Amino acid sequence: MIMTQKHSMTQILLAVLATGVMIFCGMVIETSMNIVFPTLMAEFNISTSTVQWMTTSYLLVVSIIVPISAYLKERFKTKSLFIFAIVFFIIGVSIDAFAEKFALLIVGRIIQGIGTGVALPLMFNIIIDEVPTEKLGIMMAVGTLVTAIGPALGPTLGGIISDVLNWHYIFIFLLPILLVALVLGFFTIPQSRPLNKRSFDFIGFAFIPLLFGGFILALNQISTNGIASWQFVTSLLVGLIGLLGFLHRSKHQTQPLLNLSIFKNQQFSAHVVSFLLIQMTLLGLGFLLPNFSQIVLNKSATIAALQLLSGAIIGAIFTLLSGKILDEFGANKPIKLGTIIIFLALCLFLFSTSHLSNATIIIFYAIFMLGVGTALANIMTNGITLLPSTYKADGNATFNVTQQFAGAVGTTVCSTIVALFQSGTPSSDIYTVTTRLGTKAGFSVLAVLTGLSCLIMWLTLNRSNK
Repeated sequence: MIMTQKHSMTQILLAVLATGVMIFCGMVIETSMNIVFPTLMAEFNISTSTVQWMTTSYLLVVSIIVPISAYLKERFKTKSLFIFAIVFFIIGVSIDAFAEKFALLIVGRIIQGIGTGVALPLMFNIIIDEVPTEKLGIMMAVGTLVTAIGPALGPTLGGIISDVLNWHYIFIFLLPILLVALVLGFFTIPQSRPLNKRSFDFIGFAFIPLLFGGFILALNQISTNGIASWQFVTSLLVGLIGLLGFLHRSKHQTQPLLNLSIFKNQQFSAHVVSFLLIQMTLLGLGFLLPNFSQIVLNKSATIAALQLLSGAIIGAIFTLLSGKILDEFGANKPIKLGTIIIFLALCLFLFSTSHLSNATIIIFYAIFMLGVGTALANIMTNGITLLPSTYKADGNATFNVTQQFAGAVGTTVCSTIVALFQSGTPSSDIYTVTTRLGTKAGFSVLAVLTGLSCLIMWLTLNRSNK
């Protein structure tokens, strides 16, 4: 049995870096692919609702794997999990680097999702297990910062690479970085907790892909076959069966894959819901803006990417600063301020859709990411601290699966809304006009979501201070 011991902050930082690099690469691919969606649509002759599966399939698989992270943490060594995860990710990236068919691209993304689903909770579990409470906020922010750099660089890299070379090189350039992370993690990943050879709930796990897959497919069917179609109804029923089955199984297992009793803590539940709504908006905007720029404003992939760069950098910087603020002053101020800024930014997008330009997109997105950087990581950190130490791994898994599933839902919802409005051929004026209308409808939905997130956190934090 492995005995508990503390490790140096240097080793912890390097371990976080090793696990974070893989997640960073996943975010780079995810955000850079959003930029080259129009290129992929033209090259493979596919629709908007089809191309979004490049992102949705990846996030869906991550969502399926992350709920078992608490089990994996108890059952297997952290270093073994990391090696498994990064090898799978490297295989998936290698497939996509040389794929010539869209179906093969999806296969590569699914394999990458398996790797990320295992690795994503590892980084935060290392921080939660190893870092003293008084430094937890800043270290959680560092972990979030590692992943936040991906969205900062991804769109720009995707745009430049696809314009100068081609989109295959997005994957090719990441391979040596992943190999370095593999070596770094092999020598630094710590193991502080003893292992527990508990049994795996295969029946409970079988409900997870039904749950997430069913609901995502149902959303996707709205634009392709309509809400009255048998495909939509069937997918929705599959999702409901998965949800009810997983809830029933978790309730009657002594050691469930994910301990859902943590949701009895109403304040924790409120943090999760708010986190979900913001994450949906983050990924939804990541789909709407690049497509709007290229289709409506007729900009290149590089210009569409550069529009998001300054905002992503601001978000990354304020993620780190807000963690320091949380450690010194608590979660109340950064979360409240951040959620207000996010809502105001979506209102700016919504009421200016008809007049959006390069300059306004850059400014509005920078404001949005200022809010995200101030609030998002602190919502996760504060939510996890509301739980007893025995449930923190379940809390971490909950936030991570929420992050990935929300991203998949946000991308699918926004692509579905745009696809419902679009008509005409891609080069026609009517296609441009209807894409603008669909984008405005997408902004409307995201504004409602961010307004709800803001309201939930203000009510929750005010209640906790009484």
